[in-house]
Amino acid sequence: MTAVSTREHWIDTPHGRLFARRWTPAGAAVAAPVVLFHDSLGCVALWREFPGQLARASGREVIAYDRLGFGQSDAHPALLSRGFVEDEAQQGFAALRERLGLERFVAFGHSVGGGMAVGCAAAFGPACEALVLESAQAFVEDRTLEGIRAAERDFARPGQMARLEKYHGDKARWVLRAWVDTWLSPAFADWNLDARLAHLQCPLLCLHGEQDEFGSARHPERFVAQAAGPASMKLLADCGHVPHRQKADEVLAQVCAFLA
Repeated sequence: MTAVSTREHWIDTPHGRLFARRWTPAGAAVAAPVVLFHDSLGCVALWREFPGQLARASGREVIAYDRLGFGQSDAHPALLSRGFVEDEAQQGFAALRERLGLERFVAFGHSVGGGMAVGCAAAFGPACEALVLESAQAFVEDRTLEGIRAAERDFARPGQMARLEKYHGDKARWVLRAWVDTWLSPAFADWNLDARLAHLQCPLLCLHGEQDEFGSARHPERFVAQAAGPASMKLLADCGHVPHRQKADEVLAQVCAFLA
C-alpha cells in the first residue's frame, strides 16, 4: 500500500490564521493537487480518512483547510455575508493558494464547499484544472431549508452541541448559527451560483446521493446544464448527503477515473 505523509500549515490572513493539512503520497505524480472545501459544519478533521484515501488512490497531493471560524482556524470576527460562498475564492482560498504556491489545482467541494469550489474555479480560470462537486447546492431549495430546520431541532436537544464542540471548540455555536441563520434568512432566498457557472471552463463532475436530505437531483442537473465547460453527473444509489463516507469506494473510483 502506498505510504502517505502529512504536513500541517498555519496561514495568516487579515482576519486571523487558517489551519491546513496536506497529504502527499509516496512518489506523487507531478500533477495539480486536489484542494478540499468542507461543508457548513465541517473542518479538516471531519474529512476523516478520505483525504488520505484520495491521495493514495489518485497519486496526487490532497490539501484541506479550515475556513475562518471553523476547526482549528481562528474565530470569525463577524456574521456571514450573503456573498460568503463566492467570496471564499478571494479570501481564505486566495491566502492558502499564495502560501502554498498552488499554480494549478483541482477543486473538490462538499455541500456548501461545492459552491466555494465553483467560485474558485470561476475566479482562477486556467489554474483550476478540474472541479468535483459532492452534494453541492446550486440554489436555495425547500428541501435544503427543511433539512437545516431539522438539524437545528436536533442540535437543540440536550448534549448535541458537544458534537460540534469536539471539532470547533468554543466556536461551535457560531458555526451552527452561521449555517442556520444565513440559509434561513429571507435575504438569502434567491441566492444561486448561475453567474459563476457561466464562467466555468474546466471539466466538471457532480456526485450526488439519491437520498440526500439537503438537496434533490435538481442541483447536479443545474450545475451540468449551466456550466460553460464539459460536465457530467452521477447519482449514487442508497446514499445521503455525505458520499465520501457513505459510498467511499464509489466516490474514489468516480473521482480517480475523472481525474485520469
